[in-house]
Amino acid sequence: MSVKHPIIAITGSSGAGTTTVKKAFEDIYRRGKYKAAIIEGDSFHRYDRKEMKEAVKIADKEGRDLSHFGPDANIFDKLEDLFHRYSETGTGHVRKYLHNEGEAAPYNQQPGTFTPWDDLPADTDLLFYEGLHGGVVTSQVNVAQWVDLLIGVVPSVNLEWIQKISRDVGERGYSPEAVTHTILRRMPDYVQYITPQFTHSHINFQRVPLVDTSNPFIARDIPSADESLVVIRFNKYREQDYPYLISMIHDSFMSRPNTLVVPGGKMGFAMQIIFRPIINKMMEKRREAREL
Repeated sequence: MSVKHPIIAITGSSGAGTTTVKKAFEDIYRRGKYKAAIIEGDSFHRYDRKEMKEAVKIADKEGRDLSHFGPDANIFDKLEDLFHRYSETGTGHVRKYLHNEGEAAPYNQQPGTFTPWDDLPADTDLLFYEGLHGGVVTSQVNVAQWVDLLIGVVPSVNLEWIQKISRDVGERGYSPEAVTHTILRRMPDYVQYITPQFTHSHINFQRVPLVDTSNPFIARDIPSADESLVVIRFNKYREQDYPYLISMIHDSFMSRPNTLVVPGGKMGFAMQIIFRPIINKMMEKRREAREL
């Protein structure tokens, strides 16, 4: 952890709501005029899109599980090295994963490939990571130890499956059977490398549906934000002005001394009023440290 070069990490699986968190933080940075180095977790995958398909085929033939959730498909050591270097010097090496034609065109590359490694922009105020492994800890690496504010964002597991099936079938053309196979293939890595991160995180946001999701494999609709609640658990930052938060967020309530429950549609707003004072205080300490 670092006062001069703080790191904020959003960790959670695809479709968990990490994009909502990212937008909330972008607004905080804009209002505070903070310059953030934005890092996407996909850039630390080991394989590009074509290579990953081949690697999965080989793993299936050999009876091994291979997924983007686990260490075999990622370069955790480079992610920890980035966090370590940034916390000490405010520098580091990064690359981008080009998801689609729009992202790939400026680089004259194919979608599903990586850009070359490059230096981070100079003189950033903080590093902001959004991806699968912002708080991962294994026997070889400990990424979580370098993070000043670690935020877990996760839906209940059935809701997560509904979102994945809906997206992969509707937008990517996969069959429901193929998506179900992928979910099962990823499950060991999910249990071993994704779920434990939410123990290390400082604040967790969990979206819980208020409609029946008991069989996600036949669900036709993704529960909307208005059909959900968001459970916010404070760990490191549990000293909050809870009466103020409840007064500001309509229909919110406390379920435990360190747990706030808000309507699903208020998740972005809740993040704004929770994180803005934390980030402002973080930046104030950074300025004081640099002046000294």
